[in-house]
Amino acid sequence: MRKFLERAMDKVSRMNEEAIRGLLRVLVDENDRLESVLDSMLDGIVVCGDTHVPILVNKAAERLLPLAQTELFDVPLWSTLRDNELSAFFRATLEGEESVLDREFALDTASGARILAISVTPLVKDKRIQGTLVHIEETTDKRKREVRLRRAESLASLTTLAAGVAHEIKNPLGSISIHVQLTRKALGSDGHPQVLHYLDVVNEEIERLNRIVVDFLFAVRPMDIAPLNDDPNALMHELVDFMRLEAEQSNVLVVESYARNAPLIPLDKRYLKQALLNLIKNALASMPNGGTLTLTTELAGDEFRIAVKDTGHGIPEDELGKIFDPYFTTKENGTGLGLTLAYKIVKEHRGEMTVRSKPGKGSIFIINLPIPQREQRMITDGDCGPRGMNAQACGDEETIP
Repeated sequence: MRKFLERAMDKVSRMNEEAIRGLLRVLVDENDRLESVLDSMLDGIVVCGDTHVPILVNKAAERLLPLAQTELFDVPLWSTLRDNELSAFFRATLEGEESVLDREFALDTASGARILAISVTPLVKDKRIQGTLVHIEETTDKRKREVRLRRAESLASLTTLAAGVAHEIKNPLGSISIHVQLTRKALGSDGHPQVLHYLDVVNEEIERLNRIVVDFLFAVRPMDIAPLNDDPNALMHELVDFMRLEAEQSNVLVVESYARNAPLIPLDKRYLKQALLNLIKNALASMPNGGTLTLTTELAGDEFRIAVKDTGHGIPEDELGKIFDPYFTTKENGTGLGLTLAYKIVKEHRGEMTVRSKPGKGSIFIINLPIPQREQRMITDGDCGPRGMNAQACGDEETIP
């Protein structure tokens, strides 16, 4: 096409009006074809001129980037972005004429967190840099698949290791515990106080090791999930009543906001209680100086969503991808299995669990459970969407401020 246009331009002075019109039609058709190709791409493309002002933005880029459409082609690219981190990145990269490949950014949106991989390369023409080419690829699903695969592999290795460790350790622990009791009995009530104190310490450590072994066994044995249709809101109320005293002692305000007329969900109360209890205890532990614990439920399409939100110290970004991994813990006496077990229980209920967090702002753990088809049919339109959600549930998905 380029050679055709070059030949046509050489002859344009000898062309009549009809020939020029024909040439313009060819150019328009070619331009339309290129625009169609760009707009049909799943990846975003932005082309900036030498002043860093966008001169071409395809549909995918408009969808992926938080752009301010009103001034898109009037100011430098970074000025049109509503995300401060992205804006700072583009300003530093474009003004510094740097090349960047697959730099990843996490964006919080109403539909959840999205991960974008952004590449920036110079636009070269006639051996001169005359602008910048920006390529944007959404890698959210890819990262989720990688995380799920890594967690599945971790759980598989946990199964093999813990089964052997638990059986090898539990019997000696029982024997040690019995002999500690026999030693205490032999010493009698008038035994040396210091020796009795040492025995108390040994007993405490035996109990701690037993708890670890029990957690291992719970993690590796097949769960005999027996789901029955039940009210998830009632389960949340039970947990709040159970944890209310501990929350008050920790100076934590508990806020409840539940979907009205919640559908019955197939769940095993024993296990799901344990998963939610782990999340609530972690939330309380993250607020040593008090705070607010918010428990919400809402309908989200064909899923029922449970959210546990705290105003604690939050989770660093480099740890977010590890918190569901076996053995990973930031607690001094933690086993690193609490969130792993919660994640496993949710998966056994055919659900998904995600987390969003910002250091110093708090965290929110979200559990999505599938609603049975029969219950979906019973959910009617009205009252702000499916089955009359409350005022908070009618809004966008909750975010960390």
